[in-house]
Amino acid sequence: MPRPLARTDPIEERAPEVIRILTDAYPGATVALNHSNPLEILIATILSAQCTDAKVNEVTATLFVKYRTPQDYLAVPEDELRADIKPTGFFNQKATSIRETCRRLIEVYDGEVPDTMEELITLRGVARKTANIVLSNGFGKVEGIPVDTHVKRLANRIGFSEHSDPDKIEQDLMRLIPREQWSPFSYVLIDHGRRICHARKPQCEVCPIEPLCPSSQL
Repeated sequence: MPRPLARTDPIEERAPEVIRILTDAYPGATVALNHSNPLEILIATILSAQCTDAKVNEVTATLFVKYRTPQDYLAVPEDELRADIKPTGFFNQKATSIRETCRRLIEVYDGEVPDTMEELITLRGVARKTANIVLSNGFGKVEGIPVDTHVKRLANRIGFSEHSDPDKIEQDLMRLIPREQWSPFSYVLIDHGRRICHARKPQCEVCPIEPLCPSSQL
C-alpha cells in the first residue's frame, strides 16, 4: 500500500491530489462577475482591478443598462463615465482604459470584442489575466489560466509556482493542471483564497489540503 502524500513530496506528485481535493471542495466554482455578453465581461474585468467583485456587480447592475455598446461609452463626457464607475476605485484610469478600449473596438474590430488572445491584449487595460477571463467566459475559449491576486498567492503558498510574475505563474500552472481544468480551477483557487487561505491569516486548521501544503502554519 503506497504511503500517503506529504507536503515535502515533489509538487509534480502532490499536484493531482491538491487539484482533486480543492475541486471537490468548491463544486461549481465560476467567475463572480455578472455579465451577459463579451463586452460586459470585458468592462467588468477592467473595473475589477483593485476592487471586489461584489462592488463591481453593484456598479454594473446600472452601468450595463446605461451603456450597451462601445459607442455608448464614448457618447458621454469622460467625467460622466468616471462618476458612474467611481465606487470601483481608480476611476480616472479605468474610465480612460474603458474609453480607449471601446475606441479601438470601434476603429479596428467593427465594434465587436475580438476572440483571440493576440487581439485582446492590444486593448488598453487588458493583459493576459483579463484576456483569459474574457475568452473563457465570453467565448468559451480556454487558452490559459487567469492569474489574479488570489491565484498568485495560492500558487506560491501551495508550491505550484515560485515566481511572482503572473505570466510565469500562469506557465507553471499550465504545466501542472490538466488543460480541461485550466479555467474552472482558477475559480476554485479564488474561492479557496476568499474563504480559507486569506492573505493575512490563512485558516490552516480547516484547510482540506493542509497536510499537502508546504506553507501550513500548523
